[in-house]
Amino acid sequence: MRRVTLFVNGSPRNGKVVAVYGTLSDLLSVASNKLGIKATSVYNGKGGLIDDIALIRDDDVLFVCEGEPFIDPQTDVRPHEELTGSHTDWLTLNVGGRYFTTTRSTLVNKEPDSMLAHMFKDKDAWGNKQDHRGAFLIDRSPEYFEPILNYLRHGQLIVNDGINLLGVLEEARFFGIDSLIEHLEIAIKNSQPAEDHSPISRKEFVRFLLATPTKSELRCQGLNFSGADLSRLDLRYINFKMANLSRCNLAHANLCCANLERADLSGSVLDCANLQGVKMLCSNAEGASLKGCNFEDPSGLKANLEGANLKGVDMEGSQMTGINLRVATLKNAKLKNCNLRGATLAGTDLENCDLSGCDLQEANLRGSNVKGAIFEEMLTPLHMSQSVR
Repeated sequence: MRRVTLFVNGSPRNGKVVAVYGTLSDLLSVASNKLGIKATSVYNGKGGLIDDIALIRDDDVLFVCEGEPFIDPQTDVRPHEELTGSHTDWLTLNVGGRYFTTTRSTLVNKEPDSMLAHMFKDKDAWGNKQDHRGAFLIDRSPEYFEPILNYLRHGQLIVNDGINLLGVLEEARFFGIDSLIEHLEIAIKNSQPAEDHSPISRKEFVRFLLATPTKSELRCQGLNFSGADLSRLDLRYINFKMANLSRCNLAHANLCCANLERADLSGSVLDCANLQGVKMLCSNAEGASLKGCNFEDPSGLKANLEGANLKGVDMEGSQMTGINLRVATLKNAKLKNCNLRGATLAGTDLENCDLSGCDLQEANLRGSNVKGAIFEEMLTPLHMSQSVR
């Protein structure tokens, strides 16, 4: 088996030792791959054109060109970059004001069909788009270009911390680096955090409250606080619409004017909570404890629990003057000793509800279901007009 040393035409450096086999076309193909050029002809050391592979001897030194005349590496002293059309010559890119130095082969060989390969496979392809230092101008983001250049160098996707993978993906699409696009899409998918449905703890929520300006509206719609201890916190004006507050401890919390519309409060403890002006329309508080709560606002702002599910709640001793419980469900609820003066209970389901000791003066019970309800020891007699349509 014969071995020869191949050099790029005109260069005495970076030679490659290869085995000679097959035809001259096979040798040119090997030379193209090893030297990173498009080899078309082979010369011996004296400039003789070799047109038959049988003329090549073991340990010959050969010079491969891309079609240009033979250049003697011993006599020609011009820079290698000027002598050849080689893809291995060095060049500098000015990408968005940042300089990158690389070789033509790096930009061309790995992705030959990319925009970068088409831009730099020929020396004059980029025309005169160069800055005062001779660097080729590219109007793109340098932060996102650097991972792409490194990928072309060694074939590995490496992105430093703080670099958005989506930005690198857009650059890869822009330059047509198809093999990198798939890597980036997988990396982006893997970097997405798993959906976290775990409840928010008291510690997390307190930190959130402390970071919020006092005059800013705090929006907690749809958040999961299930089982959290939120007792004795100042939760005024917070929007808890459709939030999950089931089994929460809200005892002695200040929920003045809070929005609890359609929130889940089932099984929660709100004993002695301040609920002045609270909005609990269509909320679910089944089985909750609201003993000793204050719904009464001296300024006249009424709490609104219209359509709420209050089955089995314990609201004993609560102050509910003027409260709106229209069409709410209070079946089996305990309202013993509650102040319901002027309350709206029209269409409310009060079946088996304990209303003993309640103050129902001027309360509207028209159309309400009072089957099995207990009205013992009432402070004021219930007038028929209050319960008849």
